[in-house]
Amino acid sequence: MTVRLTLLAPAPGPALRQARIDADGPLDEAGRRAARAAAPGLPAAGRHLSAPSRRCRETAEALGLDAATETALRDLDLGSWRGRALDELATAEPAALAAWTTDPSAAPHGGESVLDLCRRVSHWLDRLPDDAGRILAVTDASVARAAVLHALSAPPHAFWRIDVPPLGRVLLTGRADRWNLRME
Repeated sequence: MTVRLTLLAPAPGPALRQARIDADGPLDEAGRRAARAAAPGLPAAGRHLSAPSRRCRETAEALGLDAATETALRDLDLGSWRGRALDELATAEPAALAAWTTDPSAAPHGGESVLDLCRRVSHWLDRLPDDAGRILAVTDASVARAAVLHALSAPPHAFWRIDVPPLGRVLLTGRADRWNLRME
């Protein structure tokens, strides 16, 4: 049986609008409205999952989903950079920011590297049972990027070349030994 996995990025929140690294803040009313508006267009799924972040759980709730929390789908841990503005990081730590965006093994923030995230997401995908059916998972854009890299066997340095907008969807079909990226 083929697994049909839809990864849905969370609704936009204040951190995104302020170009800050999210510190797990809540959605605002505009984000909740955007999620509610997206609900009718979602694909049917037999199983709903959510990353543990507040923005993902609140997006799932606004979509009307009864989603189980899946810790393997948690966002990239950005350690000491959480809550900081990108402009601030570019001024205060330009070399560290440059290293992080060019070297997938770098973690100057003391958190998780992109390479570690890619390994975690690949492991989760490969452990999904072949009979998992249709799954809709609300998860952060970083996890969706890592899933695309895994499906395409793309190198980790391509992580920053994938844009996943708020409420954007990544569709994967397949099973542990082979994944395909599906475009709609």
